[in-house]
Amino acid sequence: MQGGERAAGGNPAQMFAGVATAVISDNLERLPGAIGLRSFHKGGTMVGPAFTVRTAAGDNRAIHLALDAFRPGDVLVIDGGGDTSRALVGEIMAEIAERRGAAGLVIDGAIRDAGTLSRSNFPVFARAAIHRGPYKNGPGQMGVPVSIGGMIVQPGDIVVGDEDGVVAFPPALAEELIRAVRQQEAKEEAILQSVRDGTYKGAYAK
Repeated sequence: MQGGERAAGGNPAQMFAGVATAVISDNLERLPGAIGLRSFHKGGTMVGPAFTVRTAAGDNRAIHLALDAFRPGDVLVIDGGGDTSRALVGEIMAEIAERRGAAGLVIDGAIRDAGTLSRSNFPVFARAAIHRGPYKNGPGQMGVPVSIGGMIVQPGDIVVGDEDGVVAFPPALAEELIRAVRQQEAKEEAILQSVRDGTYKGAYAK
């Protein structure tokens, strides 16, 4: 199964390249967002459409299959049930994903080789790190709705991640959302400039 339909006219995810997850979250009523995941790479923004994977706790067979099925630019969004007893992905699988053009990995579960991944620019988000390796028996599914840290992600949803975490939303919201994001960015930059030049009066000043 493929990871969801692309919107006509290109990839709307690219509108959000470099956009902070905090600003996106503010304009989604601060509701969606994966709880408990953190970045394990050097930093920077990840953005792309979701290629979703659901796997049994502590088992990465479905992830191996997904590495042969996703399309360049996809974010592999892996629902491991939040289990952190065994690592689902390590250095080798992350390298395969990167070399094949993935935009990043989002794992509701554990990874290993954290030291190596922390020196890489390839985006990896997960719940924890542990040395124990996975089973490879299955079952698993691709191209299905998944739950990542309490956030439901549909195949093809736009996924954005940075040092503050991961957020996802439907492509149908992209154009309206990016307008609201740009307005907030401009407003916040004006506030910061007023702080720098000494004219800021405070958030509750009359």
